[in-house]
Amino acid sequence: MNAPRNFTGVERAAVLMMIVGDEEAAAILQKLDPEEVRELGSAMMSVADVSEWEMAQVLDDFTGRAQERSAIQFDPRPKVQSVVTLALGEERASTMLARILPPEPNESISQLAWMDATEIASMLEEEHPQIAAVLLAHLEPETAGKVLEMLPEAIQPQVLRRVARLGPVTPEAIATLTSLLERHSAQPRKAVGVQMGGTREAAKIMSAVRKITEQKVMPKLAKLDREVARAIEEAMFVFDNLLELDDKNMGTLLRNIESDVLVRSLKGVDEEGRNRFLACMSSRAADTIRDEMEARGPMKMAEVLEAQKVMIAIARQLVKDGTITMPGGGGDDDYV
Repeated sequence: MNAPRNFTGVERAAVLMMIVGDEEAAAILQKLDPEEVRELGSAMMSVADVSEWEMAQVLDDFTGRAQERSAIQFDPRPKVQSVVTLALGEERASTMLARILPPEPNESISQLAWMDATEIASMLEEEHPQIAAVLLAHLEPETAGKVLEMLPEAIQPQVLRRVARLGPVTPEAIATLTSLLERHSAQPRKAVGVQMGGTREAAKIMSAVRKITEQKVMPKLAKLDREVARAIEEAMFVFDNLLELDDKNMGTLLRNIESDVLVRSLKGVDEEGRNRFLACMSSRAADTIRDEMEARGPMKMAEVLEAQKVMIAIARQLVKDGTITMPGGGGDDDYV
């Protein structure tokens, strides 16, 4: 007889789930959060070949652990509700139980844990940043980060600021969030497939090909679908790419950018990034840009992003014309 496997706690639970009936297993799963369901489901797949002897070992272990626990260690709410109701009657008991029992978690808000980040972001498209902040505060950080990235760039800083300054959440805000989730749950749910591809993925593929391939494919794609081609080009060339230019190419680019566009663009760049651009200008010109930036004061994010788009478009045209070159890009080793 082979030695028993050293099952982890999750694997022991998975063996028990394989033994009990479907209804009992489903009742157990309903008590778990999404991550626990995922871990347990994966473990159930990994222990599918468990032997009868190993199964008996797991059952013995479970029985021993169960006997060590007293009934009072389980959720006391049903017992307390039953005893108080029998003692005081239903009407008086409801008042007393409201003082004794902690509030149950809001079911509508708890459903957030089961929702996809894309689904949550689409639900927040027309909501006030404060509601978005309250909702993000109820999510796991990883999921909240994904949702934040999907929100319009102009409101991302507002939402993050409100999350940081949230503090105690008013009952009115919770009620609004609950109402939003209830409206969403009442709508027909779209079937969710596997997310694959997309503009960013296509842009990554094109960034990896040789330059000569890009020069052949992109014009043909533009004839086939101009909108898709433009979206891919924009995703391939973002504002941060400009920071990768060497001094000579950066200087050439800046000579083609109007000062107003540069001032608005640099409003959205950190100090290190600004210095990278300004270092490729004369000291006098750089000081003038700094003075203009300070004089402008706070600026709407939409204005900054629009100016950066102008800079990107000019840079992209200069690259196409051969006036400047971008580092990397998977194409400098072509031979014809």
